Amino acid sequence: MIFNLNNPYEVDKYKEYVNKLFKERAVVEVKKRLPNRSLSQNAYLHLILSWFACETGYSLEEVKLDYFKKTCNRDLFERKKVNKKGYEITYMRSSSDLTTGEMTTAIERFRNYSSAQAGIYLPAPNENQFLIHIQQEIQRNQEFI
Repeated sequence: MIFNLNNPYEVDKYKEYVNKLFKERAVVEVKKRLPNRSLSQNAYLHLILSWFACETGYSLEEVKLDYFKKTCNRDLFERKKVNKKGYEITYMRSSSDLTTGEMTTAIERFRNYSSAQAGIYLPAPNENQFLIHIQQEIQRNQEFI
């Protein structure tokens, strides 16, 4: 169950639930739930990935997987699991699974890589004029992304 402990009503419900489980001597798992990435982060990420694709000639999917996930942020995205046959496989998790903090780190790493390695400046989220400019360029080149 999920409880928002900022809400006094839910605090009481949480205490009741936990006390019930305690009386049952149940095995429980408690973990803090972190917020997923924000919608503004998602929109910004899509914009800078598209701009990188425009500037390099790669597709948006190639940029997202090969550069954003594998090259810049492998530690955040690469996961291992055991498949149905018992073999360990490696996969890349979805960016929608990242917290806002993880997404901030991932974006910053990608911006740094883009500038240092590819020579492509990616604007910060507050550079409104540049962001508008790249939106226009992306729309003009949409068929190539």
